[in-house]
Amino acid sequence: MRRALGSKAAMYTALSLGALVFLFPFYYMVVGSLQTDVDASPAGAFPNPANLTLDNYAAINGRINLLRGLANSGIFTAGVLIGTIVFGVLAGYALAVLRWRGRGATFALALLVQVVPFQLLMIPLYVMIARDYGLADSYLGMILPFFINSTAVVIFRQYFLQLPKELFDAARIDGAGEFRLLWNVALPLVRPAVLTVVLLTFIGPWNEFLWPFLITKDAALQPLAVSLANFIANIAASTANPFGAMMAGAVVLAAPAVALFIVFQRYFTSNDLGSGVKG
Repeated sequence: MRRALGSKAAMYTALSLGALVFLFPFYYMVVGSLQTDVDASPAGAFPNPANLTLDNYAAINGRINLLRGLANSGIFTAGVLIGTIVFGVLAGYALAVLRWRGRGATFALALLVQVVPFQLLMIPLYVMIARDYGLADSYLGMILPFFINSTAVVIFRQYFLQLPKELFDAARIDGAGEFRLLWNVALPLVRPAVLTVVLLTFIGPWNEFLWPFLITKDAALQPLAVSLANFIANIAASTANPFGAMMAGAVVLAAPAVALFIVFQRYFTSNDLGSGVKG
């Protein structure tokens, strides 16, 4: 009994220390964004309350408009998420449930796409979207290269493969079509996959810098990651507290992603997929 309690206490101690090490950079970022005078020493992690202020947020907001950057990041990310979920669900269902010629080769291509780095495709994508389609300086031009995500297709396929075939056979006997099967039978059982894909996909476009930087020259359309990078490169030196202003921008950029994970972390559990079949 004592050995079990001791091992459990050691496990919780190790997990707590690991959590503190992981969270310390975020804590230091928040503290740095609130400091009036920069303290780069270890003591800066525990600042004097008299040295705390919100002026850094006002300073960076006056230079790059944080709300507009957040709105642009939200539009860009929402467009990518919609395309990822819709096409990921449809393609994953077709690869896992439907029987058609070339299904294996199509899945192999989906896996192959994942090993091709985006940087290799960036120049032809830029020429096609900016010159051929004329979508430079537009939200659609930012979204299109990320509209279909092969990783999401693979995730949905693997979840759909776990569903008992008896569920689909019973629904087909009752006269249900494939779209009704997908909407009423399959999707409710793979809800963890939807949430997982949303959370994993959200991070990419929300923090994406290089492609929006290339495709948008109008500052009014640039996501917050691009605006923050431009601020660091061109404007930060002219502010009273460059370090604090940069940390304030980083906090604003990271806050939605952190909040999303905190809210939905309890949904990172898999359903009992076999519970839908009796006997």
